[in-house]
Amino acid sequence: MTDLDALRLRDAYDTQIRPELPDPVPAGVIIDRDGPLFRVLNLDRGGFITYRTLDGLAGAELDALIARQVEFFRARGESVEWKLAGHDEPADLGDRLRAAGFVPEDLETVVIGPVAALAGAVPVLPEGVRLREVTAREDLDRIAAMEEEVWQADRSHLVTGLAREIEADPQSITIVVAEADGTVVSAGWVRYQRGTGFATLWGGSTLPQWRKKGIYRALVAYRARLAEQRGKTLVQVDCSPESRPILERLGLVAVTTTTPYVYTP
Repeated sequence: MTDLDALRLRDAYDTQIRPELPDPVPAGVIIDRDGPLFRVLNLDRGGFITYRTLDGLAGAELDALIARQVEFFRARGESVEWKLAGHDEPADLGDRLRAAGFVPEDLETVVIGPVAALAGAVPVLPEGVRLREVTAREDLDRIAAMEEEVWQADRSHLVTGLAREIEADPQSITIVVAEADGTVVSAGWVRYQRGTGFATLWGGSTLPQWRKKGIYRALVAYRARLAEQRGKTLVQVDCSPESRPILERLGLVAVTTTTPYVYTP
């Protein structure tokens, strides 16, 4: 794939996926505006700041916009994630966020590619492992427990957020678990971006003893087939360094990066 192709895919990402807003909006979730920013409140844990561009804001005006977000979430007593893309302007946005008290977390790479290439993959699952679509609260709890074992951190917010999305529109998201002997060993979900050609893949955490056995690839291919059945032509993933080589071998291309900048009062 040429650099021009990557730029076209990045432009599609900017115009069709950003700002990253829940659609439909789950009950209890609030979306408000401050200039070019959208603030998503009450979705799962803390707040979320998203945007397409900052409309050329820079210098003192940008610092004032950032300061308003700090004050807004400080008053709520709540943390907030500002999702920064690697190609966002101005180039010193990350420095300005850090100066305001935001802390950068792990960088991820945004990869995009044709759904058909992923859907056509036929990975072989390990013996005794099966994939299953789930919606029940008890299954969401099992996913959170698996993620907590992987990350050694509280993941209960996943249960809240996913349950709200299912309640708002069960056709907008599909959650898939990989199970072995009744234990969830990996899980991922696919969101079908309304009004676009995109599906986006999330999750993918896998218990350490089950890695490098083709389970992640199988989850990707399964969800890509679901997206293809719904007429989606492109798939997008925010991926870790570990997942990126797998996805690139399946035909996805890196178009930018994302870094969550988190402010905690």
